[in-house]
Amino acid sequence: MSLKSQRRLAAEILKVGEHRVWIDPERFEDVSSAITRQEIERLIKEGAIKAKPEQGVSRGRARIRHEKRKQGRRRGPGSREGAAGARAPRKRRWVTTIRAIRKLLRELRDSKKITRSTYRQLYNMAKGGVFRSKRQLLQYIKDSGLMVKRRGVLRRG
Repeated sequence: MSLKSQRRLAAEILKVGEHRVWIDPERFEDVSSAITRQEIERLIKEGAIKAKPEQGVSRGRARIRHEKRKQGRRRGPGSREGAAGARAPRKRRWVTTIRAIRKLLRELRDSKKITRSTYRQLYNMAKGGVFRSKRQLLQYIKDSGLMVKRRGVLRRG
């Protein structure tokens, strides 16, 4: 016998779709004989009729993909959507670069490796976009001979 009406009533009571209504195969006769709402509610209380859990989309594959991306994989030209400026806006790229350069300049000044005047000169050059990276800044300092020369202390011993 079909349990169409019982399934429909149970779905209404449980506030789920008809496909999420589970009917115990052992209690098939009890359920088929139940016609009224009260009888269906009683069967729900007894556990002969239950609501199946909602089915979601598994995040397992997404987690694995995220881990791979953290390792630097899956970021090649074939995986990219959007221009370079959309993936990392020019302004954000500039801000991160200039912060790193300015931090390095401060460290060099505070450790007395460059003079205050040299610091100011290099700071303004960095502001003007002369240096693309910390490495280029250090190379410029080395090539220009702007690094303060330390005098070796004579030791007697």
